[in-house]
Amino acid sequence: MVNAVQKITLAPARLIPFNKLVLSQANVRRVKAGASVEELAESIARRGLIQSLHVRPVLDGEDRETGMYEIPAGGRRYRALELLVKQKRLVKTAPVPCIVSEAGSGILIDEISLAENVERRPLHPLDQFRAFQALRGKGMTEEAVAAAFFVPVNVVKQRLRLAAVAAALLDVYAVDGMTLEQLMAFTITEDHARQEQVWEAVRNSWSKEPYQIRRLLTERTVAPTDKRALFVGIEAYAEAGGTVLRDLFQEDQGGWLQDVALIDRLVEEKLKREAEAIAAEGWKWIEVALSFPYGHQFGLRALAGEPVALTEEERAAIDALTTEQERLIAEHEADDEMPEAVDDRLGEIEAALEELGDRPLRYDPAEIARAGAFVCIGHDGRLRAERGYVRPEDEAPVVGEPDGEDGTDGTGDASDRDPSVTGPAVQRAVITIGGSPVAAEPDEEDGIRPLPERLMAELTAHRTLALRDAVGNDPQVALTVLLHKLVLDTFRHRSGQGCLEASVREVYLVAQADNLKDSACARAVAERHAGWKVELPQDDEVLWDWLAGLDEPSRLALLAHCVSYGVNALHEKPNPYGGAGVSEQGLRQRLTQADRLARATGLDMAAAGWRPTVGNYLGRVTKARILEAVREGAGEQAAQLIDHLKKGEMAREAERLLAETGWLPEPLRHAADGAPAPAEERDAEADELPPFLAADTEVDEAGPVGDAHAIAAE
Repeated sequence: MVNAVQKITLAPARLIPFNKLVLSQANVRRVKAGASVEELAESIARRGLIQSLHVRPVLDGEDRETGMYEIPAGGRRYRALELLVKQKRLVKTAPVPCIVSEAGSGILIDEISLAENVERRPLHPLDQFRAFQALRGKGMTEEAVAAAFFVPVNVVKQRLRLAAVAAALLDVYAVDGMTLEQLMAFTITEDHARQEQVWEAVRNSWSKEPYQIRRLLTERTVAPTDKRALFVGIEAYAEAGGTVLRDLFQEDQGGWLQDVALIDRLVEEKLKREAEAIAAEGWKWIEVALSFPYGHQFGLRALAGEPVALTEEERAAIDALTTEQERLIAEHEADDEMPEAVDDRLGEIEAALEELGDRPLRYDPAEIARAGAFVCIGHDGRLRAERGYVRPEDEAPVVGEPDGEDGTDGTGDASDRDPSVTGPAVQRAVITIGGSPVAAEPDEEDGIRPLPERLMAELTAHRTLALRDAVGNDPQVALTVLLHKLVLDTFRHRSGQGCLEASVREVYLVAQADNLKDSACARAVAERHAGWKVELPQDDEVLWDWLAGLDEPSRLALLAHCVSYGVNALHEKPNPYGGAGVSEQGLRQRLTQADRLARATGLDMAAAGWRPTVGNYLGRVTKARILEAVREGAGEQAAQLIDHLKKGEMAREAERLLAETGWLPEPLRHAADGAPAPAEERDAEADELPPFLAADTEVDEAGPVGDAHAIAAE
């Protein structure tokens, strides 16, 4: 005879008055987690009690039911109901749906409480995102969804944005093929094709961090800190129909401008309007560009303008700003840290005072007629107009005494020599963008190949400018280098003209990177030059007396500045046939002396602000040189992490790895320094014990190498 299978009997559900319920002391939940009791009470008030309580009868000492029921599972729901009763939104005798289990079932009440909490599984985040999307699609506003689930509206926007990512990527996330942080990175753009393209590019890569995904998604955009965006303004860009990509999950400093062609068109149009306004002042030519290279005024004569006097309103504004600045500094002088609002206000005051102090210049109208101006965008996004430059061909001709009876010099009509009759021909403005042509990228080769001539010239242009700044700040070195030149001229009988030939000629930096003019050294040299230029008298006789009356520190400082303009540490291709250019021996002598000057001034190109980037080095050398740079600056482990990448990606990752290492290419190092020691060797040297402590210490040479660089590279 076959035994019948015992059927499971489920505990019945009953409606029990709320005042007959009490919390069980066997409830395992002790720590608060999840939504608050207040939020749960509001949910019950809105949607009712979605899940019944689990209760057991309370027995007396003789195991008889007392009419009360204890709750081992559902304590938070009970607390929420209790809160509604206290708020008189629910009567205390209101029937509560309960699952009643038998008191003598043999199952411990603690087991019921533990099972109810342990067996609960949270909703997968993707299901929550899609549920919010479904509610939005059925007519609920984002504000209504936020109110219904007691979350900020921004949280709803974030979850809706996550649900709107490409379906293929959501499927990957659903099976744990990517992290939530990676999915969040894809929400920057709504372009599903681009999202999938980027995922395919990084899915099998060693590095697919969220920051890298964001970088790839925004590499075809313009950052709001770009000078083009600052010049045009985000509002003007948006009004013209431009779209801005925003990151709802982290600070994005204003997003990314997606339509690059539009921003470039707006920049061009605004520059043209500004140039036309400046041209209306009467200048002969206006040269417009996005930016000009350092030293673009080389060979031109700068007009001496007279600063426009301050108006009464401007003087009053300066006085008010200065008074406020002094008051704020005095009030917070004793504070360990300046309050953020006060610090911001001081920054605004400083900027306003600088703008008021930057006075426009007034020029002679006759000079304006033959001079021109450069118009571009500064590094801070403000219009930069440099007025008052005369080209050599536009200089007024010298009119000599007439030799002939007809008022000519015997060689032609007098009108050919009179600038009032015919001036110099008007030159058509030439707009140059980018300064000079970009050299073609060399073909890849195995091993280390010499650096390209163009790159060597650009790197040494950086070093030359940094040396000028260093010499200009060190009068003693400037005096030494000038005396060195005079001694060579005096004792080695070099040819000279005049009673003393010790002229300084500014060396024009022909080959240079686009960012050279915005470097810290360039700004420091320009500011120092402008400061002296304001003080110098124009008349030569007055200048002599003025120089003679300077105190010794000022004389040395001016000497250092003037000498610094003659510094030439540029690499250029030597001319083996003599004639124009520099010889092999001359180039060696130049670079050797430049290295000696760098040591004397203590110049460190890394401290001066130079960092290896894709544009200025890493993207323009072979893969072998990129790996060599990473190996020297960040260590062998870091080099191994990127040695399998394509050149473009390798260069970008190398830029990140070398950012704060202080690594420099050979042309920017001191000749005696050589290549820096690999990162692991530098760490080992830093940790090495002095001999008197290490004498009796056994060293385990087979010890493991630290993983610090591997962590930094991840």
